[in-house]
Amino acid sequence: MQSITSPDHHSSGLSVRLRQDGPISLDAEFACAPGEVLALVGPSGSGKSTLLRAIAGLYRPENGRVVVNGRTWFDAETKINLSPQQRSTGFVFQHYALFPHLSAVANIEASMSHRPPAVRAARAQALLALVNLDGLAHRRPNQLSGGQQQRVAVARALARDPEVLLLDEPFSAVDRATRQKLYIELAALRRQLQMPVILVTHDLDEAAMLADRMCILRHGRTLQIGSPVEVMTRPSNSEVARLVDIKNIFEGTVIAHEHERKLTKIMWRMQILDATYSPVFVVGTSVSWALPSEYVTLHRGSEASADNVVKGNENVVTGQIAEYVALGSNVSLGVAIDGIHDSTLIPLLHMNLPTHLANRHQLGLRVSIQISLAAEGIHLMPLEKPRLAGI
Repeated sequence: MQSITSPDHHSSGLSVRLRQDGPISLDAEFACAPGEVLALVGPSGSGKSTLLRAIAGLYRPENGRVVVNGRTWFDAETKINLSPQQRSTGFVFQHYALFPHLSAVANIEASMSHRPPAVRAARAQALLALVNLDGLAHRRPNQLSGGQQQRVAVARALARDPEVLLLDEPFSAVDRATRQKLYIELAALRRQLQMPVILVTHDLDEAAMLADRMCILRHGRTLQIGSPVEVMTRPSNSEVARLVDIKNIFEGTVIAHEHERKLTKIMWRMQILDATYSPVFVVGTSVSWALPSEYVTLHRGSEASADNVVKGNENVVTGQIAEYVALGSNVSLGVAIDGIHDSTLIPLLHMNLPTHLANRHQLGLRVSIQISLAAEGIHLMPLEKPRLAGI
């Protein structure tokens, strides 16, 4: 697991360190500051929801601790385990879990047992206004749209005056158009929330849009934590690269470091490529390398338009289009690079293009193409064994 600085248990915010062998494997460690959104991202079964439940006190792991604003909520070693009622969390479940027989305002008031009855109604109305539901206070869940139910669920979670807000796939039950509106509303709302916010999602675009940092999980294990840009363009290893949907993952050998140009040269089969400066890998080291598809473009020499030009150091390669998939306003290409031969498999380098640009250049299957690989996008990683598929 990536080394993470041990949390300061006297500082504000949330710190989590949980481990167990089974029945659900966990080896996770992360922290989230007040006002920060941390996205837990990973495939189904990676332990995301289990971690949320452990923070909320709905699940007790074998080992580890959960500390919030200097107060220990869970510590297996000292046998501290506060009940869910003793933990100040706001929890928005995937399907909202609203009380069907209660109105929107009554659902919110149901989470205010810690407040005097005389102030609950006014506070609930204020929260409805905060989530843009003025005028819908007395509607029951079945009289509300999916997006409106989600807003009620957020207001109900905030009604507990939580120290931590937990969001478990909160947008998965609504249609795409509603989801886009809710993204905007949550982005605006979070600026008013001075608490750690943990967002569980399997959607990379969602995490990149809403989160300050991402924690990549697999089988309950923390693989990498960083800003969305850092994680999605500088994965710590090939496993993370695949989880953030980088299709271009290959093997190469470091052949030189150019300190003045801040570039590392690698040999990829018969191609010499400039890559991101990575002196940590000594010359002669075999490495894996990843290249997000946005760093692969048509070469300027093929009269590519200004919206498809690589800036900075380029590696120009040629090949033939072996895969061509139309995806609405874009096309996805798989290019068999010239001069790279394998008796069992020809490696394909993947790229995306606007459809209008592909049409302009009359691209299609078996068409020869000249492309640029941006050196700044070629990220070196420790070699993964066994060998990667498609290299």
